[in-house]
Order: sequence, then C-alpha cells, then structure tokens
Amino acid sequence: METHLSPAQVARALGVSESSLKRWCDQGLIPIVRTVGGHRKLPLTAVLSFVRERGKRVVEPELLGLPAVTGRSVVTLERAVETLTGILQNSETDQARRVVFDLYLAGHGLAAICDQVLAVIFQRLGIAWECGELEIYRERRACEIVYRVLNELALTLPPVESDAPVALGATLQSDYYQIPSAMVELVLREQGWQARSLGCNLPAATLIAALREQRPKLFWLSASHVSDTSTFVSEFNKLAEAAQELKIPIILGGRALTPELRQQLVFTACCENLRELQSLSLTLLQAEKK
Repeated sequence: METHLSPAQVARALGVSESSLKRWCDQGLIPIVRTVGGHRKLPLTAVLSFVRERGKRVVEPELLGLPAVTGRSVVTLERAVETLTGILQNSETDQARRVVFDLYLAGHGLAAICDQVLAVIFQRLGIAWECGELEIYRERRACEIVYRVLNELALTLPPVESDAPVALGATLQSDYYQIPSAMVELVLREQGWQARSLGCNLPAATLIAALREQRPKLFWLSASHVSDTSTFVSEFNKLAEAAQELKIPIILGGRALTPELRQQLVFTACCENLRELQSLSLTLLQAEKK
C-alpha cells in the first residue's frame, strides 16, 4: 500500500519550512491527499519523484524510510561501480542500500542503474569468483543484498494505473537467477506497465497456463543459465508457440543466449540490455494506449 506522510515530516526530511512545502503543493509540484478528517497527507512516491525531478537534497532521509546517510555519497554511475563493488564484496547491506538509493534520487533511471552499475559489478564478481579471488558465499551474499535493495526500490515507484497493460516474466527450469528478472520488472513498472515476475525455475507448462489465464500484453523470459540446450530449446519453443497463438509478444534477454542458441528459438525480440528493453516496451506501451 502507498505510504503517506505529514507535511511536517516531509518538510523536516527536505530541510525546508512547512510554508515552502505548502507552496510546492499548491503549485501542483507534489500532489496531496486528504484524510477523512481533512488533514493533508503526501504520498511517499510523489515526494521521491519531486526530489528526483527537482534535484532536492534529503537532509533527514530516515523520515522518508530511506537509509540514514542517503544523499551524502558521490552519485555518478562510474564512481558508483567502484564504490559498490567493494561494498558488496564485504557484504555491507546498509551501505549498498545507500549507494543505490543515492543514484536513484539523483535522477538516474533504473535501466541505467541496472545496466551501467549492477550488471557491471556482477560481471566483475563473477570473474573474481571464477579466478578464485572471491569466495562463492560472498558472491551469493551480494546477490541477496541487491535483490533486497531492488525490492525496496519497487516500493518507491509511483503506483501504476489500474488499467495499465500487464507484463509477465520468468525464468525456465534450471535457471535460479532472480536479479535479472527483478530488474526487468522494475524497469517496466517505471514505464507504467503492470509488471509481475512469476518467479524462477518454472516449467514451460505453467508459464503457458499463465499466458492463457492472464493474457498479458508482454511476456519476458530471462536466461542467465542453460543447463541443457536441447531441453531449453524444446521448452522455450513450446512457450513461444503458445504466445504466438495468443498474439503475445515474447521478449528474450540474458547472458546465456549465445548467437547459436538464439537461432534455434522463436521470439519477438531479444534485448542485449535493459535500455533496449526500455525502448521496445515503451513502443509497445504507446501502441496499447492508442
């Protein structure tokens, strides 16, 4: 459910007077809602949107439910890669939250944060693990931390319209990687889709059932790991055949999709990164609204 804050809370969080905050609300910069008793309340997602769009500093972030030191780190994507790599290697949860939220509040889009920071870091951590420079438990812990931070970010996004088109996604059996699908869900929600990840390690049969029962306007499949190529091709093409029959675009993405593997699959599009997905899904969203 949407979190609502009092004007006094928001004014303190932003380090401004209540009269300044009231003026912003009267100008329509921050929408308000009223309680049954007529008191003003401000939706948290609207406050965070205002902070991002206007470049406002948050001086008491904990009043907004943010990490206590949010707003005090360097917020360039390049610097964040270096900083966050060390933080995740050391399993520092609160510091990881701070860096990611600082990037978001500084106005960086979710696709950029995921593509240019998180994906780069996990590539580095994977190489370090393969070279014996990083214990596997540290890599797994880093995954858990980022997954939790992504879920927290989802709570800060503005509510999606109730009549917005639905997008569903998942990974097939033997693929347990949650983060790529969670990233896709976030990026699509940021654009205005009712995006829902169905989970990981799912058989094609149950995904086909989901397509038939829920009739989404878009389905994505993340492929980070393929244990048996022939099984993956068979299962995916069953899913693709059902999607084609229902006229549902099916979008592929993931590091396991080699050029040779793609040639054996039937799909609408294959995205190399989330920026490509963002562009494609925006086109589909605009077509749905016509």
